[in-house]
Amino acid sequence: MAEHEHVRVAVIGSGFGGLGAAVRLRREGITDFVVLERAGGVGGTWRDNSYPGCACDVPSHLYSFSFAPNPDWPRSFSGQEHIRAYLEHVTDTFGLRPHLRFNAEVKRMTWDAERLRWDIETTGGNWSADVVVSATGPLSEPKLPDVPGLDTFPGKVFHSARWDHDYDLRGKRVAVIGTGASAIQIVPSIQPQVEKLTLFQRTPAWVLPRMDRPIGAAERAVHRALPFTTKLRRGVLWGIRELQVQAFTKHPGELGFVEQLARRNMARAIKDPALRAKLTPDYRIGCKRILLSSTYYPALAQPNVDVVASGLTEVRGSTLVAADGTEAEVDAIVFSTGFHVTDMPIAERVVGPEGTTLAETWSGGMQALRGASAAGFPNWMTIIGPNTGLGNSSMILMIESQLNYMADYLRQLDVLGGRVALDARPSAVRAWNHRVQERMKRTVWNTGGCTSWYLDASGRNTTIWPGTTAEFRRATRRVDLAEYAVLRATGTRPEAGAENAEVAA
Repeated sequence: MAEHEHVRVAVIGSGFGGLGAAVRLRREGITDFVVLERAGGVGGTWRDNSYPGCACDVPSHLYSFSFAPNPDWPRSFSGQEHIRAYLEHVTDTFGLRPHLRFNAEVKRMTWDAERLRWDIETTGGNWSADVVVSATGPLSEPKLPDVPGLDTFPGKVFHSARWDHDYDLRGKRVAVIGTGASAIQIVPSIQPQVEKLTLFQRTPAWVLPRMDRPIGAAERAVHRALPFTTKLRRGVLWGIRELQVQAFTKHPGELGFVEQLARRNMARAIKDPALRAKLTPDYRIGCKRILLSSTYYPALAQPNVDVVASGLTEVRGSTLVAADGTEAEVDAIVFSTGFHVTDMPIAERVVGPEGTTLAETWSGGMQALRGASAAGFPNWMTIIGPNTGLGNSSMILMIESQLNYMADYLRQLDVLGGRVALDARPSAVRAWNHRVQERMKRTVWNTGGCTSWYLDASGRNTTIWPGTTAEFRRATRRVDLAEYAVLRATGTRPEAGAENAEVAA
């Protein structure tokens, strides 16, 4: 590898996970680290997703760091611009800018077993690091379907996460492909502007009302003057969602009442029985991500909107053809088709000591010890790793739990002393994953009768955590050295007995 800079820790990505890791490192007294970011600014998915109507479906005071409360959220559910501004504020408040390296996309990370370090090649230079914390996130790489004939389309094509703000949709015939969290925000935002909007819906979603409102100046002033009120508000929001977990994970039948609320939400706006039938899911609510919107259904009821209850299968010039044979002439295509979640692209760029990539190791499905450590990849940790996702609460809670684990991981390396690395034992990874998958069997995500992005190609749920956030926090409070092999600077893996002796010492 060419000339490089060595650091103790290299963090990959500057979204919530990467910035949170950077803050935690500084709070632990560690300043010898860099944050490698492929783009030119912080924000992660909240930088990339700037489509019309982009907002969070988790309440603002819960979708923020516990160590960086924001008393000035302008709405109960914040928009993309407010969340990105918050992340910029966190970056400045905690002095993270000297650690940031922009336009440094990681091309390859290779473990050097002799030196016990990661060699990292990026588009902005090369680094080596004792520990890598990968915080690229599951919502970072857009997923585009392979549609025959798409390359012949003469109009504009883009993904919702790569919105082309230079293209004017006014007066255009626009197709939106997909009915997920992005689509239900885009459709009502662009519907009044376009001549015709055609929504290609492979699977309808359950949609509940979005109880959003402005947070007034007086309310914000109280939060500023009395910080405990912000903490109390966050605690109430957290507690409500913790109580809901049982229905998702153990008693999906209890979600029938929530389905009735969703049906009423639809009935208020959709009067046409045929359209209502198209929009009514045939699976248990919660199996796919529950969506929040009070404007989606009213937009679909407008005369310039057509709902095609079938997926896009072919493009013939400017004509889009659905699986049921429906055709639509359009000027622009917006793909709201999600991200590479169960096949994270960063895994193809992580190379272990045997020359095997993480993607190859995970070819049968992602799995990591406590959502963080993959066997065969020493001193490499991931934030928002396998089975750390949530179906009803804030991912910031899970990120902070993983930051606790990261901090203790680094402390354990210090205690062990010298040139040392920890490699998750395959048996520990298997045991952890077995427990997770056994718990998953009863959940709505596995029993609800749908196909979702929570499931990988083999139908296994490798994304969602089947428990409460409190349970996950307890599980990641400390690193159990018995779950790891200790590697010394010789680059050889110790025998089991010697390994235990080293740990005991």
